Amino acid sequence: MSANRLIREKSPYLLQHAHNPVDWYPWGEEAFEKSRREDKPILLSIGYSTCHWCHVMEKESFEDLRTARLMNEGFVAVKVDREERPDIDHLYINYVTATTGGGGWPMTVFLTPDQKPFYGGTYFPPEDRFGIPGFRTLLGSMADAWKTRRAEILESADSAAAFLKNQEFAASPGKNELSAQTLDAAFERAKSAFDPGHGGFGGAPKFPRSHALSLLLRHWRRSNHDEALRIAETTLKAMARGGMHDQIGGGFHRYSTDRQWRIPHFEKMLYDQALLAKTYLEAYQATRGEEYAAVARKTLEYVLRIMTDSDGGFFSAEDADSPDPRGSGEKKEGAYYLWTENEIEKCLPKDSAAVVAFHYGIAREGNAIADPHREFEGLNVLYRAHSIPETAAHFKIRPEEVETIMTRADARLLEVRAARPSPHRDDKVLADWNGLVIAAFALAGRILEEPRYTAAAERAARFIRDRLKDPHGRLLHRWRDGEAAIRGNLSDYSFFIEGCLELYQATFDERWLEEARADAETMIRFFWDSASGGFFLTARDAETLIARPKDLYDGAVPSGNSVAALDLLRLDRFTADGRFREYAEKIFAAFGATVAGDPASYPQFLAAVDEGLGPSTEIVIAGDPDDATVRAMLREIHLRFFPNKIIMLHRPGPAGRRLEAIAPYVKAYLPVGGKPAAYVCRNHACELPVTGVAELKKLLDRE
Repeated sequence: MSANRLIREKSPYLLQHAHNPVDWYPWGEEAFEKSRREDKPILLSIGYSTCHWCHVMEKESFEDLRTARLMNEGFVAVKVDREERPDIDHLYINYVTATTGGGGWPMTVFLTPDQKPFYGGTYFPPEDRFGIPGFRTLLGSMADAWKTRRAEILESADSAAAFLKNQEFAASPGKNELSAQTLDAAFERAKSAFDPGHGGFGGAPKFPRSHALSLLLRHWRRSNHDEALRIAETTLKAMARGGMHDQIGGGFHRYSTDRQWRIPHFEKMLYDQALLAKTYLEAYQATRGEEYAAVARKTLEYVLRIMTDSDGGFFSAEDADSPDPRGSGEKKEGAYYLWTENEIEKCLPKDSAAVVAFHYGIAREGNAIADPHREFEGLNVLYRAHSIPETAAHFKIRPEEVETIMTRADARLLEVRAARPSPHRDDKVLADWNGLVIAAFALAGRILEEPRYTAAAERAARFIRDRLKDPHGRLLHRWRDGEAAIRGNLSDYSFFIEGCLELYQATFDERWLEEARADAETMIRFFWDSASGGFFLTARDAETLIARPKDLYDGAVPSGNSVAALDLLRLDRFTADGRFREYAEKIFAAFGATVAGDPASYPQFLAAVDEGLGPSTEIVIAGDPDDATVRAMLREIHLRFFPNKIIMLHRPGPAGRRLEAIAPYVKAYLPVGGKPAAYVCRNHACELPVTGVAELKKLLDRE
């Protein structure tokens, strides 16, 4: 099959469709001009390269000659990678959600030549099925409607465009309506949705919602409400022990198809690894539970092993589908991760295989409890069906023996699995998702005292700074195959700023504070809405769409406005530049009514509110970073869960002047009597400095 125009693109998703018989166009003026010239509507198809149902729809419809002919004759077909163009995706998924009650990918939207939507939906089967119109039926209906009911379509499209414009400007500037009572209300919502039997919220499917769990940990810290901690711990433990957690390879699959966290949707997204690693690290700080630290380590090791570019950037995702290693070679969901009982027995000694089967819940008939399409018969997802003590008791051996058996077995199973055909990896590097991973690695480097994690964060930050900035210092969104492209959006700035702030606190290299401050200034200059407050998703000089979107909902990833608010509050505390806090407070005022009305939908935004309400802790260590006392002080600080703390290191003498240029107030924080000193401040009011670790510990215990 000859290639279409997508062959010239860099997006793995677009390249997957480059040999379809559909005459695909990338989003751009060439497609729009053809639509106007030939008087054809635009068929916009949005997805991403590791999307299972996108693959299904491609195979059923876009590779089908009859369907392609209908698309080519009646429409101008435009393909968009949602991960490359979150602005386009944001607009049209809002339309689809508003008109159908749900959204997702693959997403199909029919547009007028001026990009106004008049009909849309998600997955369409090739033929009419279960009350859902088949894609070919839909194509015929839309082509006919364009010819016979044009006025009706144009009126509908104008109304849709007006709705999208009004929705994007729905911020309500005025008094900040957010308070500690809002945080209490969010907790009550979480408590009412909590599944006490299996952890998580609601029924199936279950998503990890890591920022909601982090907010629960913050609420526990603020209110000393043990139930908030219990809900978070129950959920984190259940996820870690379930099949959504890759037991032998590390990392998390996208979500669980059942309420027990047993059977996942198998794709692995970079942002999930970053966000979940961070939450497990926070749980470790809060409880000192080694299980949480182990999960964070295993997740980050997976990222280093599989998702890291040789130059330090982090790749975007791994597919759910891969060629079936059991004979057919056809791509199937989860094929890489599933096991038959015979495969376990074949690659392990007999005694070890029995222990592994019991521990991981292996059954000859398969262990899937959610298999509506009968894909997993005779196949097993590894999950911790029985704990180490339960397994030891069952086999009448010591727990230490079980741990030894499992360690060796996991290594062998991982070796065998690695020989299978691996899932497709989306190897584009996105600035925003990399910012999240930089933050997670920097946090892990501090908490777990693992220099490799700090080094990984620093390499990735240099990658973004050196490869994904234009000559004017502005961020670009995507790097792949030697090309940096697509003007950065709000999340690129806010997520990378977060990564830089965490990286400074791991390395105390002032360049990362400088980077964060400079990017914040650029973010304010190009994204701020001076009329209504809050940030737009796109820069003021970005491509003009039918509406300029704002991003607020904290979904699979937190919103750009939520993270920006937290960034600005922290930059205020690092620099004592009150302008940053003023902008954060304007964000709270702009979106306060919306967030207060449905607090459960905005957990990351409420984390910023929690930070803004305080109390905050600012800690400055004055001394040489190589001094043993300084290192011991930092160890004491890093292990404690103070989500509203920032840490600075003021080196004595000329070495400290770079920090003084950013934060002039640190000039007053000096060693005492030739000894390193710790200054612990609450809401900018400081205790007397202490020079011993025991004294510092007493101060921190009062937090």
